[in-house]
Amino acid sequence: MEGRLLLKNCAVFRADGRVRTGMAVVVEGNTIRRVAPDAQVPVLPGDWEVACRGRLVASGLVDCHSHLVNGQLLPASGYFLLLNPRERLERMLRVARLVTAEDVEALTRFAAARALRHGVTMVVDHLSCHDVAGGLAAQARAAESVGLRLVASHATHSLDGDSQAQTWLADNAEFASRHREHPLVRGALGFHASYTCDHALLTRVSRLSRELDTPTVFHLAESEDDLTTTYSRHGQRVVPRLDALGLLGPNAIAGYARALDTAEATRLAESGTFVALAPRGVRTLERGVDPMEAVVSRIHLLGLGTGGHGSLQDELLAATVGVLRIARAGRLPDVDNTLAHLLVNGPAELCTRLFGLPSGNVEEGSLADLVVYDTVPPADPETGYSPHLLGQVSGSPVAWTVVNGRVCVREGQLLGHDYIALSHAATEALHRVWTRARLGS
Repeated sequence: MEGRLLLKNCAVFRADGRVRTGMAVVVEGNTIRRVAPDAQVPVLPGDWEVACRGRLVASGLVDCHSHLVNGQLLPASGYFLLLNPRERLERMLRVARLVTAEDVEALTRFAAARALRHGVTMVVDHLSCHDVAGGLAAQARAAESVGLRLVASHATHSLDGDSQAQTWLADNAEFASRHREHPLVRGALGFHASYTCDHALLTRVSRLSRELDTPTVFHLAESEDDLTTTYSRHGQRVVPRLDALGLLGPNAIAGYARALDTAEATRLAESGTFVALAPRGVRTLERGVDPMEAVVSRIHLLGLGTGGHGSLQDELLAATVGVLRIARAGRLPDVDNTLAHLLVNGPAELCTRLFGLPSGNVEEGSLADLVVYDTVPPADPETGYSPHLLGQVSGSPVAWTVVNGRVCVREGQLLGHDYIALSHAATEALHRVWTRARLGS
C-alpha cells in the first residue's frame, strides 16, 4: 500500500506476558518502522490510521504444518478417526488423486481467508494432489489474492511407483525454484513420510534440497505405523533413517513427531530441525506415548500446526493440557514460557528463517505481519504484566490482520473478497471431488 499504515493507541503484546499500553505502531512497506508512545506519533497526510482504542496488537500467528486443501477433503469425523492408520492413509490418497487444480485453488483460497480471520498470517502447507505443477501454482495464486504468507510443498510418496514420484518431485522442485525470492509465497520440497517413501526418492529429495538450498516439509514419525513399517523395511527407526539420508537439519520442517524417544528428540535438536507439533491429534488419532515431554524439554525450534483440522487455538488448548501434566510431575518449571514459545517464539524463528526478516515481536525492523484483537488487556500498572495474555490472544475475535504490510482483514471483514462467496466456491469444489470419489457409497 502507498503511504504509512498507522496503528494508534494500541496495547503492544510481548510474549513474556507484559503489554505496553498507549502505543502507536508505524508500518511502511513490509516492515514495522516505529513503535512509540501514541502522543509522539502524529497522523500525517496520506496515512491509513487505524483507531485501536486500546486494543491488543500482536504478531500474526503461524500454522507450522497444515493441509489447507486435504484437511477439507476428509474432515476429522468420528468415523474417519476410528479407522486404523493404514485405512486412513488409503482413503486420503484415493481422494487426493481426484483433486484438480481448480479444486485446489478454490479450497486454498477459502482456507487462507479463514486463517486470516483467525489471526494466522503464515502457513506451511503440505499439499497432496495428482497435478503437482497445477496444484502448487493454484495455491500460490490463491494465497496472493487474499494476502496470506504461504510456504507450499507437495507430499510426494512412492506408493504410485518411482516414475510418478520422480515427476511429482521435479514439478515441486520447479515451483520451489521459481518462488525462491517471492515476497509472500515460497516453495519447499515435500515428501509424505518415511514409511511411504523408498530410499531412491528420499535420496533425490535430500540432494535437491542441498542443490536448491530449499526447505523440506514432511511428516516425522507420525504414528506407530510409520515407525514399525520403516523398521521392518529398512532396519532403522524413522529419525535415524532420515538423518542418515541427510534430511534432518536447518532446512527441515518436520510435522507431528508423535513416535519419538528421548535420544531421537536430542538428535533433532542437535540437527537444527524445526518440529511442528499437533498436540490435539495425539489425543484423537493415535494410541501410544505422548511425545510432548521428550520434545519440549529438548528441542528449541518448535511450533504448533493444525494439520488442516481445527485452529491454532485448539492446538494451544491441547498443548496446555500436555504441558500442565508434565509440570505437575515436576519435570517442566515454566508452563507459560513453554506455551509462549510454542505459539509465538518458535514459529517466529521459522518465519525469519524462511523470509529473512525478524518476526514475532512488535518492534522496529520486524516483519509487518500483525493482528489487532478485539480485547483491551488489563495489566499491572507498575510491571505491565497481563495475566494469561496468551489466553486473551487465543480467545479474542480478530479485528485487523496485516500481512507483509497489507491490510487483509479490517474490523473482522475480509478485504477484497466476499468471504461467503469463497465458502460457496469451496463447497462446490468439495462436492465435485466427493462425487468423483463416490464417498457416499
